[in-house]
Amino acid sequence: MSAIWWSVIAASLLVFALKFAGYLVPQKVVAGPVVSRVAGVVTIALLSSLVASQTLAGDGGIVLDARIPAVAVAGLLLWFRAPFIVVIVAAALVAAGLRLIGWMP
Repeated sequence: MSAIWWSVIAASLLVFALKFAGYLVPQKVVAGPVVSRVAGVVTIALLSSLVASQTLAGDGGIVLDARIPAVAVAGLLLWFRAPFIVVIVAAALVAAGLRLIGWMP
C-alpha cells in the first residue's frame, strides 16, 4: 500500500477514536449550560467563516465579483424571514443579472 492509503487508514482510525471518546464523556459534562452555549456559538462562527471564504475566495486572493451582492441580497431576505427557496432564487438571479450586464464578471 502507498503512503496515501496509510494516511487514509490512520485518519479513519483517528476519527473513529474521537467519535468513540464522545460516548465515554459523562452526560452531565455534555449537558452543561457552558457547553451548549459554546456549541451554539461555534456553529454560527463556522458557518459564517464558510460563507465568507466561499464568497470572497478566488485565484490566490480576494475576488470582488457578483457573489458579494448575491450574498447580501440573500442575507437581507433571510433577515425578513423569506422562504429559503425564495432566498436561493433571488440570490442566483442577482448574480446572474450582474454577470449578464457585465458589471461584475
